[in-house]
Amino acid sequence: MTKIETKPEPEYPPSPYSSPIGKSNIESHTLSVLVDNEPGVLARVVGLFSARSFNIESLTVAEVVHETHQSRITIVTSGTIEVVEQVRHQLERLVPIHSVTDLTETARAIERELAMVKVRGKGDPRLEALQLAEAFRAKVIDATTESFIFEITGNPRKIDDFVDLMRPIGLVEVSRTGVAAISRGPKGI
Repeated sequence: MTKIETKPEPEYPPSPYSSPIGKSNIESHTLSVLVDNEPGVLARVVGLFSARSFNIESLTVAEVVHETHQSRITIVTSGTIEVVEQVRHQLERLVPIHSVTDLTETARAIERELAMVKVRGKGDPRLEALQLAEAFRAKVIDATTESFIFEITGNPRKIDDFVDLMRPIGLVEVSRTGVAAISRGPKGI
């Protein structure tokens, strides 16, 4: 009988994405990025995430300072504190980025999202959908004899809860804006 010789596996430091230690420390972070509103900026920001295999869970962009043509990009991503810090530093080096703020580190940040939720239903399910919508402060923005479209705003968890409750009633589809976030108090980013 011949003995098969095997090479020992090389020891690498654990990846924050694949190790149990790294996975247990993964947190969601909301980054607010102030940029010049010009062609290609969004592509460069998204390309930075893509090239490093970082996931973007939510992305919103809008011009916020019309006089100087600056836009705010709000990005929700997940990772260990070290990974998110690395992303933040890499974003700061991109031109034309003016500032990068991790709003998750600001205890007084506010996050909101808007969703439109289409639900099909007649009879009791229809009444149940209306009662739940009232409890969640969702507005009816369109109604037919067989369906509703609700508009709901709030933190992402509230919207997730509303959508989950509408599933058994007759959820048809959901359209979400993504997270918009801002820090509280008198100072800007």
